[in-house]
Amino acid sequence: MKSSTAAHGAALAEVWPLSPLQEGLLFHADFDDRGPDVYAVQFLLDVTGPLDPDRLRASWKTLLDRHAALRASFHRRKSGEAVQLITRNVPLPWREVDLTDLTEPQHTTGQNATSQGMTEQDMTDRAEKLAAQERAQRLDLTVPPLLRLLLLRLGTERHRLVVTSHHLLMDGWSMPVLLNELSQVYEAGGGPPVLKRAASYGEYLAWLGRQDKEAARTAWRAELAGADEPTLVAPADPSGALVLPEETPLRLSEDDTRALTETGRAHGLTVNTLVQGAWALVLARLTGRTDVVFGATVAGRPAELPGVESMIGLLINTLPVRVRLDGAQPVAELLSGLQERQSALIAHQHLGLAEIQKLAGPGAVFDTLVVYENYPTPPARPTTPDLPAFTASAGHQATNYPVTLGILATDRHLHVHVTSRPDLIPQEQAAELGRRLIRVLRQIATDPTTPTARIDVLDTPERERVVRTWNDTHRPLPGTSVLHDFEHWAARSPDAVAMRCGEEVVSYGELEARANGLARCLVGLGVGPESCVGLCLPRGVGMVVGSWRCGRRAVRSFRWIRSIRLTGCRSWWPTVVRGSL
Repeated sequence: MKSSTAAHGAALAEVWPLSPLQEGLLFHADFDDRGPDVYAVQFLLDVTGPLDPDRLRASWKTLLDRHAALRASFHRRKSGEAVQLITRNVPLPWREVDLTDLTEPQHTTGQNATSQGMTEQDMTDRAEKLAAQERAQRLDLTVPPLLRLLLLRLGTERHRLVVTSHHLLMDGWSMPVLLNELSQVYEAGGGPPVLKRAASYGEYLAWLGRQDKEAARTAWRAELAGADEPTLVAPADPSGALVLPEETPLRLSEDDTRALTETGRAHGLTVNTLVQGAWALVLARLTGRTDVVFGATVAGRPAELPGVESMIGLLINTLPVRVRLDGAQPVAELLSGLQERQSALIAHQHLGLAEIQKLAGPGAVFDTLVVYENYPTPPARPTTPDLPAFTASAGHQATNYPVTLGILATDRHLHVHVTSRPDLIPQEQAAELGRRLIRVLRQIATDPTTPTARIDVLDTPERERVVRTWNDTHRPLPGTSVLHDFEHWAARSPDAVAMRCGEEVVSYGELEARANGLARCLVGLGVGPESCVGLCLPRGVGMVVGSWRCGRRAVRSFRWIRSIRLTGCRSWWPTVVRGSL
């Protein structure tokens, strides 16, 4: 990581340690600092109504000055220890582009064309291109702030603010808190006095330092004891390079979402627990195991920390979730046990993933992540004709895991956003994983007393393919015998190796010749069809030759039963072959 003097000297306000997740994100940033930054986060803020761009810019500057976490830059000491430096004053990276001033060839005519000749689609395409350019431009983690703002003018009272930041600065919970404050500050004219003092992210980092890490280590060792191997669904990544993921949005229907919510309420289960249990069932079928581990993101906002609900920063943590499955156990019991164990671990969710995996071993390693998005809803603000309305829309965020399931529960639907690395798992294959999750959730909502083994992750076409198509081994039987096929092969490839016994190697041609020689000898002894022939031979090629020509009417006698008097066996076996063949 490059060093920077931007946060040194009189400009330096504080020096903070890193949270466990910040340590992990910084590791990935150091690992690959040339390609695309997978942890660059971007969201879009649509603004409708009369907007004063200068006032909006001043409001964002107020928020930047208000929250120290937004002014952080990241550095490593000579010892290798990572720290974040908080600068007192940093400029706000702000840029404005008026798309209505762009003159491009008019493609269509009519009401969809602007007065400058651009269509609505032209405008949308141009806005998306500019947003993509912002994402592609890496943020220098040593130069604060790790934040850029691009205001696009789309019409007289239509704007879009593109906010690009690094995940190191804040989590998903922080964003609605920040936007709520933005509305209040803008309404008050853009100045700072309107808001009460905000709790600092540094207070959370200090709280982390006071936690009992040894008790947490003991709890995680116990939770993961006996997990011996990683739970992986993607092939090994030979390059190790970060690749921008692809996303597939899915959702439960309104009826299915309602049924799932009611099932959870009836059994005292959260929707998050239902999702985690369903994903464990999918993983178990994918890996053929009854003990699986996957990652989950926890909010990490301790109730005992004052002001934590409105704190801006990266408080979340990624932790392993272990689920052991018993095919005879009803799903409701499986889910209840899972929720109880996760509740018992809440006090220990501050421990970093790297440390947990180090003390628990390979059984704590996983490559799928479930992110249940449960964010605060900003209070509804009355609309006034002289103020704009701010509406946040879905942006871009990703992880380094091959498969990530982003779960968002709304009043009407449970949304499942499946993101995957296309170099490891094709998008359609990842999308099918999401559809299997939804399929399992429907079955849980329908009958949570169903035994775990009877939950079906396959749809009808998949089941048909596995049970019938892949299992279709019917072939017409040939009209010839095995003996005929052997003679044909011996004539076709006489020098090919037919069998080995120790150091002895016999070709098809030689085996056929020896078997024919034995056949002529037996005929000379009066052996015919349905005759019994006794073989008294050592294990080896000779026994195969004898069995081959004498067939099912041969009775084998090995050296360890030679005490039987052969003369007394004549009444059983009219013809006895002994010696070497």
